[in-house]
Amino acid sequence: MTPIMSKSEAAELVVAARLRGGHTWADLAAAIGAPLVWTTAALLGQHPMAPEQAAKICGFLGLGERVAESLCRQPSRGSAAELMSDPTVYRFVEALSVYGPALKELIHEEFGDGIMSAINFRVDIARRPDPDGDRVVVTFDGKFLDYKW
Repeated sequence: MTPIMSKSEAAELVVAARLRGGHTWADLAAAIGAPLVWTTAALLGQHPMAPEQAAKICGFLGLGERVAESLCRQPSRGSAAELMSDPTVYRFVEALSVYGPALKELIHEEFGDGIMSAINFRVDIARRPDPDGDRVVVTFDGKFLDYKW
């Protein structure tokens, strides 16, 4: 019996097929009718896809059933240490290091004792033109979960 392909190997094949096919991540999200950031994260191995989504995206990219099978597996979420030091990713770490305590205080002041869910969660990215250089707008949209005792 052949082992199930690792999520990292499947992700590498998806990226190669996307680049060689001249597709954007938005093209892939549109192909399965799912949100852009979620689709990108799922194809990079951070979320399981429904079998129909995996089959559709593999058909779109010309990838086989082994990739689709891997895309459906439950992931071990998180990123490798070397990725966390990538300048783009690290800026998010830096921003949360600086603003995380203030956001925590403001969430507690506005909502009470609780947290923002990262499970019942949406994230989006947009470009906003600016005379000093285009701005990256990242929106985190998480359900408030209050602590119940």
